[in-house]
Amino acid sequence: MKNIVLVHGGFVDGAGWESVYKILKKEGYDVSIVQNLTISLAGDVAVTKRVLAGQDGPAILVGHSYGGAVITQAGNDPKVAGLVYITAFAPDEGESVASLIKNPPPGAPVPPILPPQDGFLLLDKAKFPASFAGDVEPGKAAFMADSQVPWGVEAFSGTISEAAWKAKPSWYLIVTDDKMIPPEAQRFMSKRAGSTVVEVKGSHAIYVSQPEAVAALIEQAAKSLKTSAAA
Repeated sequence: MKNIVLVHGGFVDGAGWESVYKILKKEGYDVSIVQNLTISLAGDVAVTKRVLAGQDGPAILVGHSYGGAVITQAGNDPKVAGLVYITAFAPDEGESVASLIKNPPPGAPVPPILPPQDGFLLLDKAKFPASFAGDVEPGKAAFMADSQVPWGVEAFSGTISEAAWKAKPSWYLIVTDDKMIPPEAQRFMSKRAGSTVVEVKGSHAIYVSQPEAVAALIEQAAKSLKTSAAA
């Protein structure tokens, strides 16, 4: 179980996975990073499946934030052995990111998403560091805010037709100080998916600020799947 495919979320691109990538490569894994356009869910699923097609065997599909919706759909690909959600959306059939955040728990932080422009969403730059990257070094958090990738409303509202977590094992990293996806929502989705759960304290950008914690859960999934295959 050496193939790992990393899928980024909305407002960012795959470069944020660099530190996680380096840790996993050092441990001997073959790591691919999907560069989704985040224009539509269907488009991002297609891009992810093209990366899966290039794998030389079974793969673990890892998604952060909106990337969780992508892997929930793309994870039905026969090459996918397991799913790893990093403070990510894990929708059920008929659900989307938009529907999952529609009714936040009382008192939960509200992501500073600006009104759509030409069918795309951005976060308020001034509020981005505190909401998305609270434990990231300030200079890097500011860079992330200024280099946002516009997130398509079509991707944000794209619905799942078949949830891969119903048929495949999953792992979930709950991040307790996340200001984008409330921890209670993370707990609900991970419990519903029957995921193996690890909780850490950190921001939504945990893959940037604490790559070791993210890589550790991915390795846990890989070792568990390898053991299952051997049995």
